[in-house]
Amino acid sequence: MSDPGRSSASSATSAASATAPATGPGPDTYRGWLFKWTNYLKGYQRRWFVLSNGLLSYYRSVDVCFVRICSQIDRTQAEMAHTCRGTINLATAHIDTEDACNIVLSSGGRTYHLKAGTEVERQRWVTALELAKAKASRMMNDQSDDSGEEEPTSRSDRSELQGVLKTLAGKLEDLSTCNDLIAKHGAALQRSLSELETLRFPPESGEKIKAVNERATLFRITSNAMINACRDFLELAESHSRRWQRVLQHEREQRTHLEETIEQLAKQHNSLERAWREAPTHSTHSTLTPDTPSTCTGVSGRSRKEEASDEDEDTEFFDAMEDSPAFITVTATDPAHHRRSQSNLSGLSGGQYSDWNLEDHSSPSYNNLSGKEVRPLRKRRSRIPEKPNYSLNLWSIMKNCIGKELSKIPMPVNFNEPLSMLQRLTEDLEYSDLLDQAALCGSSLDQMCLVAAFSVSSYSTTVHRTAKPFNPLLGETYELDRLEEFGYRSLCEQVSHHPPAAAHHVMSQRGWTLWQEITIASKFRGKYLSIMPLGSIHLQFHSSGNHYVWRKVTSTVHNIIVGKLWIDQSGDIDIINHRTKETCQLKFSPYSYFSREVPRKVTGVVSDSEGQAHYILSGTWDERMESAKIVQSSRGTGGTEGKQKTVYQTLSPRLLWKKYPLPENSENMYYFSSLALTLNEEEAGVSLTDSRLRPDQRLMEAGQWDEANSEKQRLEEKQRAVRRRRETEANGANDEGREYEGYTPLWFERRTDPLTGETSHVYRGGYWEAKERQDWSACPDIY
Repeated sequence: MSDPGRSSASSATSAASATAPATGPGPDTYRGWLFKWTNYLKGYQRRWFVLSNGLLSYYRSVDVCFVRICSQIDRTQAEMAHTCRGTINLATAHIDTEDACNIVLSSGGRTYHLKAGTEVERQRWVTALELAKAKASRMMNDQSDDSGEEEPTSRSDRSELQGVLKTLAGKLEDLSTCNDLIAKHGAALQRSLSELETLRFPPESGEKIKAVNERATLFRITSNAMINACRDFLELAESHSRRWQRVLQHEREQRTHLEETIEQLAKQHNSLERAWREAPTHSTHSTLTPDTPSTCTGVSGRSRKEEASDEDEDTEFFDAMEDSPAFITVTATDPAHHRRSQSNLSGLSGGQYSDWNLEDHSSPSYNNLSGKEVRPLRKRRSRIPEKPNYSLNLWSIMKNCIGKELSKIPMPVNFNEPLSMLQRLTEDLEYSDLLDQAALCGSSLDQMCLVAAFSVSSYSTTVHRTAKPFNPLLGETYELDRLEEFGYRSLCEQVSHHPPAAAHHVMSQRGWTLWQEITIASKFRGKYLSIMPLGSIHLQFHSSGNHYVWRKVTSTVHNIIVGKLWIDQSGDIDIINHRTKETCQLKFSPYSYFSREVPRKVTGVVSDSEGQAHYILSGTWDERMESAKIVQSSRGTGGTEGKQKTVYQTLSPRLLWKKYPLPENSENMYYFSSLALTLNEEEAGVSLTDSRLRPDQRLMEAGQWDEANSEKQRLEEKQRAVRRRRETEANGANDEGREYEGYTPLWFERRTDPLTGETSHVYRGGYWEAKERQDWSACPDIY
């Protein structure tokens, strides 16, 4: 690379020869004077450079006294508060060295041409810059692979050990970098010696000998840096050796304990098997009936210790729950409770409480509640084009937005997934079979358990889905007709654009109707984004008239700026049956790095109209939910700060819901579920405003992202033009004294709910009749 203005800086170079860089308080900090190329008029100018934490910053000469004084007091705060003239990130920078004491740094569109006073000073800076670049690159890769706010692990010890391993690996990287520098300087030293041997003219011998001395000095500096890095590595390894020994001993004890527990369980299994064989009468089914006391259930979902001996076959096994936010549960031991509970469960789902145990929940297949196989009308697709590996160039985005208003800057489809928000809202129906089962429940409390499981199941698709859906255009609709396969029809419509709101209506032939209007409110809080859905969800069962209402919890997207994105759900859901006044309180526990609780934990209590608890719900929002019937409750002493917790005795839990496994190769298909893969499948006869016909979304799914960005910009500009025309009409009506109605949704209308008193959009009817006639003349032209 050529050196601009080499001649103009010759005098400045000699002036700086006596100024040596001063090292900072830490091993990763380096500071001193360098000459920076400014322009062809001023040439090289003397600047104060500070290298710290992988960033190289510089200040003007007049500011140096202030910076150097503040550096003795509080280096970090002073430099951050002071006016910095420029900063370059070494993690993505390219370092190039030339003759005549030059250093060239380039990162993105920024390039620094620097000049040191002497070759020795230049090599000191080059060594410091190379080490800082290696560390910065390593830290950036660690944050991309598993950031500090990465998806939670259950053991703090494991994360601490991983941190030690990363530190040791960093020291090894330092040694490797020093080794490369030593090899580089050693080769230069050998070349100088070779030239010295072939030298014939005495006048030139002095300069060559001086060059050899400088090379030797550089070699000694780099060798000292490598020796210091080796010393740090050895000290760190020795300081952690005792820690490794304690961890190894702990693992050995845990293995021994696990072996003893497995042996004890094997003895208990043999004991139960002998008791079953020696019983005078037994059936072909297991003796562990639904009301058998549990030996493995719990709200926290953790493993428990079972105390029993193989000599006593009549021992009752206890199951203690810990770390629950509001209650503790143990299993019931009173046989009278068992008999009463057995009679109470006979009315659930036709007397078959075991129908809740859906362990064979392997896929969303086509099994209805009766167990009969349902043949779909058409074969739905199971694959979509794989996600292209497009690199997101922020500069290419911003350069096309220069001079535009902020509200008109289009967000590229690189941040999206090929589904609209209306289709994401329809994904709540993936586990609609839970509502089919709930419609057949004879008890409203049992029905409440299944409704609660359905409300939790809608979050299972979000655990890996960090991309945002397309924002629907005003008047955009989406239908999902699964009448023949699953007995329901769903319709969504974007009923408002400012604020954005979507209305949803589902009618099932299996005894229930669901409707909702969701408005999204979001707040960006620096490192994370909070998404708060506003609006109520209504569910009504036709035969009983039970009307359930609840709201969604807050979703939080972490690591917005740096690191791997991950999503957490937190908050409370209160489900109310307005006919019977029964309630269910669900708590979504937020993830905490210092907590030892199960990640994504959900707990809940189902209570009757008098406030008496009947069921305990437990599980995680990304995997499964269980329910356990309460047979007795009492006040315990397990609370904190003097507060007592309620202790519940429960029967064996039953599985309410379990997540379907993701399709094969889903990581390359936006982590779509089996239902999500079919949502954007082309279908004949749908409305002209259906999301399947949206061109930018269709192009993105096909992998044509550049064309999709252009089409998305066209659609958004078309929508803005319609809004401007509507505003003009409203102003004209006001001037003439007329009333302007504004935009009116096509398939939904605003009504006040008599139960909650809220005003929301409710389905007015006519869509499916229009589809049958194929009369879409009333649909607006939005595409």
